[in-house]
Amino acid sequence: MSRPIVATINQQALRHNLAVVRQAAPASRVWSVVKANAYGHGLARVWQSLATTDGFALLNLEEAILLREQGWKKPILLLEGFFQPDDLHLIDRYRLTTSVHSNWQIKALANATLSAPIDIYLKVNSGMNRLGFRPEQVNAAWQKLRALNNVAEITLMAHFADAENPDGLIAPLQRIEQAAEGLTCPRSLANSACTLWHPEAHYDWVRPGIILYGASPSGDWQDIASSGLTPAMTLSSEIIGIQQLRAGDGVGYGYRYHATQAQRIGVVACGYADGYPRHAPNGTPVSVDGVMTQVVGAVSMDMITVDLTPCPQAGIGSRVELWGEQVKIDQVAKAAGTVGYELMCALAPRVPVQLS
Repeated sequence: MSRPIVATINQQALRHNLAVVRQAAPASRVWSVVKANAYGHGLARVWQSLATTDGFALLNLEEAILLREQGWKKPILLLEGFFQPDDLHLIDRYRLTTSVHSNWQIKALANATLSAPIDIYLKVNSGMNRLGFRPEQVNAAWQKLRALNNVAEITLMAHFADAENPDGLIAPLQRIEQAAEGLTCPRSLANSACTLWHPEAHYDWVRPGIILYGASPSGDWQDIASSGLTPAMTLSSEIIGIQQLRAGDGVGYGYRYHATQAQRIGVVACGYADGYPRHAPNGTPVSVDGVMTQVVGAVSMDMITVDLTPCPQAGIGSRVELWGEQVKIDQVAKAAGTVGYELMCALAPRVPVQLS
């Protein structure tokens, strides 16, 4: 029998979450962001559950080609653009939309031999200072692109550093307005947080990512508790061992936990080699047979230990939810000092995945 850990992907949850996005931004088209192998859910497994989207946005040419070869015919956006001039041959062949954030990319477009013009997303640096042209540089970049026969439609694109903050868009939107002065073109600005909480940034295309998978862009589940979003991934396992502790007994590497009285603990087949956060402390929430309890002791490569005091009925084979519908991934991530994005993306290849 296989090791009992499994990640279950709820296809209906993905469809439902996309519907929530459309309800939040009814006047905008939707780029469903499926970078990082669909946030760890498996692009090849889940894209058809999101097939009512208007387009897919991702990073790698390989993933874009996979979508084309599996039958996706609508738009695909390369969020970081192309990395070498030769990439333009594949962008042309597979009819992809590419972001442009540097002058060398404009020169590469000017020198490329393409079968037909391609759509461009011109990246504006809204103050986040990652990729993109500063506002005062955008008009010149737009004019250079507009003059190229290889360029079809140009859309202004930007990203936000603090969209979870109610006031986090004030200064960035001012920079984008400065960049867009005198230009007539579509815009794509809104990430997950903007899609939910900043309708003033919706414009022509929204780009939801984490909310499609049912987690919060702020890292706090309570912020989306009333949104209707549903977790798409459940990581579950089973208890494979029981230990009866006496007062003073330690648990796991470094004895990070000591029992203060007689205590029953369960050993769960899940560890950091499965993608569970190694730094999850004592008290990280977990569910055993539907009863909420907590991690005790250090997370090891293949196992964690959990307190069975609240669930005396639990035994060998009891089901354990590490995150999912009952234990929100944001709760686990917050306890471990990280974000739900990282936990989804860190799901290890050795963990079997099933669709439901």
